[in-house]
Amino acid sequence: MRGLIENIAAALARHGLILRGGFNFADGEEATPGLSGVVAKSVLLVGQAGAAPWPHFLRWREGQPQAIANPLDTWSRQAIGAVAETFGARAVSPSDRPYLPFQQWAMRAEGLRPSPLGILMHPEYGLWHAYRGALLFEDEISVQSAEAAIHLCDACVEKPCMKSCPVDSYSAEGFDYRSCLAHVRGPNGEPCRSEGCLDRNACPYGTAYRYPAEVQAFHMAAFAGL
Repeated sequence: MRGLIENIAAALARHGLILRGGFNFADGEEATPGLSGVVAKSVLLVGQAGAAPWPHFLRWREGQPQAIANPLDTWSRQAIGAVAETFGARAVSPSDRPYLPFQQWAMRAEGLRPSPLGILMHPEYGLWHAYRGALLFEDEISVQSAEAAIHLCDACVEKPCMKSCPVDSYSAEGFDYRSCLAHVRGPNGEPCRSEGCLDRNACPYGTAYRYPAEVQAFHMAAFAGL
């Protein structure tokens, strides 16, 4: 008989989603309320590797109004929310307000560290993964603690991810989103608009999971408000 984690993973897989690790909150740790309002004791991160959810999202999108705002967020909320309801959890999203500490949760759940682009570097998926939500439980569940993952950026000498942007939006000081937006929205915004961020695509790791150009264009359009 399968356990809770395996059953949740199987339910998420029907949407192209995967479990991205989890943990139990420590006693006295400030945590987010669960389904009934009681402070949650456990969290499971939900996300994707590569573009596996994309076909599921497109099928859902066909039945929605074209003018729907933030369609991928909406689909993610519905898909993860349905799984949460089945297993008595509260579903939360990275876009919820006030913002929840998803980046910290993700690093804790999988032992990952940020790349120079700010995206967490995964030892298998590289930069081609995402977190779509989380499941909060009011009871402790059996979750295997994550060990620190190999940080591939430490072994990358050339750092092509810092050298490919035509307007040098990424630097040691951080991400200059204003210059990125101006470029993507401007007359010289190709191929960024149609093929995605050149810095991200320059990363040599996880290329088997790289999002197709269609998916990257979708995300770039959402980022730039196009």
